[in-house]
Amino acid sequence: MSLSKNDVLRSQKGAALRGTIYVPGDKSISHRSLIFGSLAIGSSQISGLLESADVLATKDALIALGVEIIKTQNGDWQVNGVGLNGMVSPLKPLDLGNSGTGVRLLMGVVAGQDITATFTGDASLSTRPMARITDPLSTMGASISTRDGQLPVTIKGTSTPLAHQHRSEVASAQVKSAILLSGLNGRGTTQITEPYASRDHTESMLRYFGANVQQTFVDNGSHIISLQGEAVLHGRQINVPRDPSSAAFAIVAALITPDSDVMIPGISINPLRTGLLDTLVEMGGSIERVNERNEGGEVIADLRVKSSQLYGIEVPASRAASMIDEYPILSVAAAAASGKTDMHGVAELRVKETDRIKVMADGLRQCGVDVAYSDDSIQVNGQVTGNKIMGGVTLSAQHDHRIGMSFLTLGLITEHPITVSGCTTIETSFPNFAANMTQLGASIIVDAI
Repeated sequence: MSLSKNDVLRSQKGAALRGTIYVPGDKSISHRSLIFGSLAIGSSQISGLLESADVLATKDALIALGVEIIKTQNGDWQVNGVGLNGMVSPLKPLDLGNSGTGVRLLMGVVAGQDITATFTGDASLSTRPMARITDPLSTMGASISTRDGQLPVTIKGTSTPLAHQHRSEVASAQVKSAILLSGLNGRGTTQITEPYASRDHTESMLRYFGANVQQTFVDNGSHIISLQGEAVLHGRQINVPRDPSSAAFAIVAALITPDSDVMIPGISINPLRTGLLDTLVEMGGSIERVNERNEGGEVIADLRVKSSQLYGIEVPASRAASMIDEYPILSVAAAAASGKTDMHGVAELRVKETDRIKVMADGLRQCGVDVAYSDDSIQVNGQVTGNKIMGGVTLSAQHDHRIGMSFLTLGLITEHPITVSGCTTIETSFPNFAANMTQLGASIIVDAI
């Protein structure tokens, strides 16, 4: 079910959700698999790659940087790495579309090599801040010009970047990863201190490819990452687990839709990605982890989710980094819960594809949900008195895939359908989202304007 730019999706109350849903491969790991394989010596084989618009934009950019990337007959991907100094300056700007992860990580790659590249993106990506990436990369020796801290960004890199000691004000995997990627060629140790630990796929995968990366967790909750420069990466076999951020929509849909019982196989349960699972279980959600196992350095499990009565809780700021992409769908779960859910430490949501705090709050209010928010928090008052969520509105996803999927999930329980426009970017992370959910019994309809 492919979406054109004029399509909208409409969801409405229907039958219980039952069966098995196979969500796409993990987006974070897919981006990194292609990038690290490109920087390695030798060939890397990737199975389960998420073939979404975001990841394919990263693939195309790496090809423009001189890397050979081939899809094999069995559906896997082969990346023939060029090493840490083997990339070439592209002949034209690198267009990363809507991919914030792709553009920011590749900025770190280019900054650490003796090449020059200009980065562009779509209208949404071009409004997102890049200074927190470009500032530390400039400190490490790259020459960078931007459009007032936004795209387009031109980077003239250096093959001898300076080791950098960076203290981040926010826990951001993208900021951290860009600095580490630039530091691979640096002399000495590049060190990053985060206030809380953000997802650590970059650290785990760099070690898997052969880099010397150390992680230290300090008593005050902060996280220190140290990378020894002048690294050498070697090609590896990578099995991409299924994405917990994509699974979040099916999980919440099953929890809030009466009489549902859904299996979601092969989900990454990396401890720094399970904040939403922990939160939903605390809220009373029935989520069982089955057949836990280790594949390619990542712990995965099958999840069995049953409909549950959810209750509002206080979600600590320390958990934000492990579930930053999941707050929009958590807000939907909170709307269906009994009582008040307070979410703290979520300022990072304001610099995603949209201001996700404001967009979710405005949409929930239009559906009849009581929401309050500040620069760094969201408070959702769920069905305290048993009042039903009315829906019956048309909302704009504002070309933010997670906003779109969140409101469509809410529409499965509202009294009247919810129509969502601006859904095209759902293809960037969860191709065929509507079709997959429909197979479980959800009523999500494509409606071309």
